[in-house]
Amino acid sequence: MVKQQQNRRIPVSGLVAGIAAVAVTVGGGAAWWHWQSSQRQNPTGTPPISGIQEAPKQETPPVAQQQIEVFWLKGSGVRQQLIATRTATTADIKKQPMAALETAFNNLLAGPKDGSVSTTIPQGTKLRGLKMENDGIHVNLSEEFATGGGSTAMTGRVAQVIYTATSLDPNAKVWIEVEGEPLEVLGGEGLELEQPLTRQSLGENFTL
Repeated sequence: MVKQQQNRRIPVSGLVAGIAAVAVTVGGGAAWWHWQSSQRQNPTGTPPISGIQEAPKQETPPVAQQQIEVFWLKGSGVRQQLIATRTATTADIKKQPMAALETAFNNLLAGPKDGSVSTTIPQGTKLRGLKMENDGIHVNLSEEFATGGGSTAMTGRVAQVIYTATSLDPNAKVWIEVEGEPLEVLGGEGLELEQPLTRQSLGENFTL
């Protein structure tokens, strides 16, 4: 008697479901392992970011310096000579002439750094104001400017102010004020000043 061989049949639907279950299990395990690895590499949980390019730092360009003249005295006794020296200013001479002149006057009132020149402007003299008006350049100085010295010293300090104030425009007119008032007589010897003053009028009326 021939026994009929029975084939064991596994339902297709069951096989597919089993394979799918295994795939889900394996896939889920792989995903969990990858997540754990990323957490160990990046404890904060923030995804690592790469490829960020920071904006280049911009260096502040150096301010171009220009030169302006300051006038000192050289010589002794009754004969003195005006000596021009150059000082640096960060102000644009064409666009900011008054700022450039203020730099010049601050250097003038601070006194010379070079021992070969001198000044007769009294120590402690301060610049109260400096402005350009329709009638010329107005230089307002503190009261110290009008104190001390003989006629030679007085003439010398006036010349220093006039020439420094007109260093950008040699033909400009200059008004000297002391504490806001026009200076008419300078010093105990009564050096009279007819304002406005210019380089030309200074040379015609006073001798250094």
